[in-house]
Amino acid sequence: MAFVSTEQWTRMDAGQGASQAGLRFGSKGTHTSRTIMLAELTELLASVPVPAGRGDYELAVVEDNVLGKPTASTRRLTYQRLHELYGLDPAIPLFRVLRRLWIVDEPGRPRLAVLCALARDPLLRITAPAVLGLQPGKELVRTEVLSLLRDSTGDRLNDAIRDKVARNAASSWTQSGHLRGRVRKTRKAVEPTPGAVTLALWLGSLSERSGWQLLVTPWMQVFDVSSQALLDIVLKARQLRLLEARVGGDVVEIDPAGVDPGLQAMQP
Repeated sequence: MAFVSTEQWTRMDAGQGASQAGLRFGSKGTHTSRTIMLAELTELLASVPVPAGRGDYELAVVEDNVLGKPTASTRRLTYQRLHELYGLDPAIPLFRVLRRLWIVDEPGRPRLAVLCALARDPLLRITAPAVLGLQPGKELVRTEVLSLLRDSTGDRLNDAIRDKVARNAASSWTQSGHLRGRVRKTRKAVEPTPGAVTLALWLGSLSERSGWQLLVTPWMQVFDVSSQALLDIVLKARQLRLLEARVGGDVVEIDPAGVDPGLQAMQP
């Protein structure tokens, strides 16, 4: 797959449609203090039923302490950071889609989490080219991540905060399966799964992409396979009724809109 540039990652479509879907833009991000918190998200979604509302997620974390945090302040902060990264509100389309795909694609959960976090944390998006542009087996160069952060944030972050963002981002990309190692981080190849690819397609569709265009958005850079291989996964996602697709000859039609349970509920 062709490499997606830093500019494409940092200049995501910030239009009204993307914001209404749950994407976040600006100069702030959760990675100044946390990672994608995959373990906490997994435990929380296992503890709260699908029909739950936003208040139920807060109650589970803060009052019921399903994540086992030692103090009330830690519980409140944990909920706040998870809300920043994932929405935790069925009124937010991105979270509705995440919650549905989380159930049907257990192997793809780390990629589902990082895709959602990329959509909601501008700081994590800044680090994406440094990681996703690496060939498998190559080492992540910390100074390159810091350089990307410096170029994109200017003087909005001091050196200490940039260093913390770089550390947290490296941990997040390790949790997502893109990196391995504790101190020396090296790139791993990531295989696509139907649910994770469907989420990436849905995110791409927010920029009014269609057909083959959906297979070459920055979101698809999360998977280390060719567009043709991604198309094979699209057909598997169609079999699981996660999306609509028609492929034949030179015709490639992909419609991931139906993966949103909220959209399904509005249809007669």
